[in-house]
Order: sequence, then C-alpha cells, then structure tokens
Amino acid sequence: MRNMKVGGKSQSPGATLAVWRTLPLGIWALGFGSLFMDMSSELIHSLLPAFMVTTLGASMVTVGVIEGVAEATAAVMKVFSGALSDFLGKRKFLMVSGYALAAFTKPIFPLATSVGWVFTARFLDRVGKGIRGAPRDALVADITPPQMRGAAYGLRQALDSVGALIGPLLAVGLMILFANNIRTAMWVGVVPAFIAVAVLTAYVREPERAHAGKQARVSFAGAMRLPLRYWLVTLLGAVFTLARFSEAFLVLRAQDVGLELSFVPFVMIIMNVTYAGMAYPAGIAADRISHSKLLFLGLVLLIAADLVLGFAASPLMVFAGSALWGLHMAFTQGLLSKLVADTTPAELLGTGFGIFNLVSGGALLLASVIAGALWNSLGASATFLAGAAFAAVAAVGLLAASRRRRLTPAQ
Repeated sequence: MRNMKVGGKSQSPGATLAVWRTLPLGIWALGFGSLFMDMSSELIHSLLPAFMVTTLGASMVTVGVIEGVAEATAAVMKVFSGALSDFLGKRKFLMVSGYALAAFTKPIFPLATSVGWVFTARFLDRVGKGIRGAPRDALVADITPPQMRGAAYGLRQALDSVGALIGPLLAVGLMILFANNIRTAMWVGVVPAFIAVAVLTAYVREPERAHAGKQARVSFAGAMRLPLRYWLVTLLGAVFTLARFSEAFLVLRAQDVGLELSFVPFVMIIMNVTYAGMAYPAGIAADRISHSKLLFLGLVLLIAADLVLGFAASPLMVFAGSALWGLHMAFTQGLLSKLVADTTPAELLGTGFGIFNLVSGGALLLASVIAGALWNSLGASATFLAGAAFAAVAAVGLLAASRRRRLTPAQ
C-alpha cells in the first residue's frame, strides 16, 4: 500500500493506525465526558418519542416541533457561549457549566406528566448543550495540532457515539427488566450525566491562549471578520442538516412498522454502532483525502438510508436504514467540525463554531417541522422520501461546486 501524506509528511498505514496514541489527553477526557453524557441522553431520548406519543398523547407534528425547537435552542445558545469563550479566553468553565445544566434537567423527564413538562426539560437540556457545544468544539482545536484535527474530532465523535450506543442498549434491558415502565428506565439515565460532569471537571486542562480578550466585547462584530471560506462551510453544513431531520423519526418509524415498545431503542443502538465504528477512521481520512469526496459519500449514504426507511415494511428494514444513517453521520459530522476549525481564525474559534451551529440548528428546526407535517399529512414514507430527494439535490450541488473550487486548503 502506498503511503499517505499528512501536513506534507508521508505516513505509513501502520503509523495511521497509531495516530490515537499521540492525541492529547484532553481529547480523551472530552471524548469520555461526551460518552457518559450521551449514554444518559440517549437512554432517555430513545424512549422519549414513544413516551410522548403513547403515554402523553402527543401528535407527530408536536414531536417534530419539540425536537426542532430543542435543537434550535441549542444552536442559538452556541453563538453566545462561543463568542463569550473567545472573549474570556476560557472555554472549560462554560463547557462544564453546560454539561452540569444538562445533568440537572435529566430528572424532569421521568417526572413529566404532560407534553409541556417534556418541552421544558428538552428546552433546558438543549440550553445546556448550547452552552457547552461551541466552547468544547473550539477547545478541541485549541489543544490539537492542526494536522491531527480530523483524528481528534473523529475520536471525540466516536466516543460520543459509543455512549449513544450504550444508552439505548441500557434502555432495552431496563424496559425488559421493569416490564415496559418507561419512567423507571429513564430514572437510571440520570446517573451517567453526573459522571460526565465529574470527568470533565477533573481531567480537562485548558491551555493558555494568546488570543484571549482580542475582541473588545462579546458581539456579532467578530462574525464580520470570518472569511468567505468559513461561510461556505457554514452554508454546506446547513444544506446537510436540511436533508437530515431529527433522529426521533427513526424511532417512530420502527414503531410504525410494528416493532415492540421494549425493542424500539434498538434503532438508536444500530445507528450508533455504525456511527461509533466509523467516526474515528473517517476522521483520520479527513486529514488525508479529499473533503469533497467524503462529503459526497456522506450524502449518498443519507439518500440510501432515506430510501430504505421510506420503503420499510418491517423492523429489519428500519434497522438497515438506521445503520446507513449512522454511516452518513460518521462521514460528515467530524469532517464538518474540522472544516470549521480549519477556516476560522484562532481567536474566533468559539464564535465560528457558535454561528455554524446556529445556522445548522435553524435548518434542523425547519427540517423537523416539515418532517412531522409530511408524516401527519402523507404518511411516514413521504417523510423519508422527501429527505432522500433533498439529499440528492444537495449531492448534485456539491458535485457541481467541487468542479469549480476546493472547499479546503490544498490536500
């Protein structure tokens, strides 16, 4: 096999496999913090759509609105927390505060007696995610050499996905153990959230940054200093998000084709097996090969996932579609984070990630509301087939754009 180049230097396949050994300890701490928080969140969230529909009587449109508003809230908060972390030059405090807020909202879910309770819990939980998201993503770039950022974001995403895999697995076991008592199962999900806060507090060390305070005040003025290449990446991220609505609809699709309530979390388990398994290799690939090719592959995988889910007539087909969905996430999410980091000035990393997530969150809100409306009016298949159509349009646009200009610096 031929060697591949990273940062102008050739690396053998053996060296490629050992990249993880040279990543900073802080990346591992951030990854395990994400693992425990996602274990908590996904245990609860894999049960939440069924809980809202079967126990609380919510409609599909309501589920879409709640999911979309929750993610959009997180996106808005990321703008302010990202800009504040740039101004203060301190990201860890904001990040840990966001994780702590999310942990303290987890008990609200099993206590909920109405959709309003769930909406409140999801809102506060996503505020916590918004507070932590941009500072955490910027911190990854702060503590990682530029030529290893793809691997660093890939590793964090992989560990995050391991937690997202363990959570639904626990949900299945707990639902069986507690005879489909969703509330009791969700109570167990509270514990890993507080472990996440402890891990991040104890093991993440923030480097001193020369750019602290370079912005005179926390405002949108920093956005004017972001280069055109950054805005192209942000637009690309929004297009990807519009083609991919909330994963809550995967869970509901499994129910729609007759999967028993106890086994519905298997949808998220299967999705996260492929996500966790491929996120780190995909991150390493992002440091070495054409970004446009990886993004196009991600869109092809999303189209395939939507088509399988759209025509699904059995739980097995839903599982197959969920696996493809996870592969799409693995090839795109870490890469988009790397592209943001690579196109944003160092003193504006928090702001850059915040704006990127704001735009993506708005796209997710729109996509989720449309998905819920399509489901209600035309059925489940229409929701996923519309997603496939939009992803196909995005893929054609990406192919056309890649012929005119490169999205990233010379590979």
